[in-house]
Amino acid sequence: MSGFFTIDSIQAFLDARRDAHARLRCGPNEHLTINDLREMKIQSQDVVGKFYSVLADPAYRSRRLAFVVASSLARMQLVRALGSRSAECFTDPLAAEQWLFEDLIAHRAAVAASR
Repeated sequence: MSGFFTIDSIQAFLDARRDAHARLRCGPNEHLTINDLREMKIQSQDVVGKFYSVLADPAYRSRRLAFVVASSLARMQLVRALGSRSAECFTDPLAAEQWLFEDLIAHRAAVAASR
């Protein structure tokens, strides 16, 4: 995600998200999500409020949600938009990916050890 969002561009994002979720092969809310916000500009309060609503929608809730951010101000806006939503923020995309998959890796290791 990059640039400055408007309410209209958020709607375009929601349409794309709906289409992407329709193609998922896992059950509802079992997917993992990583959002790279390093190129995203500081947003207006209206846009932050709209993203708060987007992130609160239980129909699209991820099993794990990671954000990659570049600036502390963008991170502060993200924390406001997250509300009580559980997510982790990273500055390194690789660290975000490792966190996303750590429970899956641990589960596979436990299964392998039990054989």
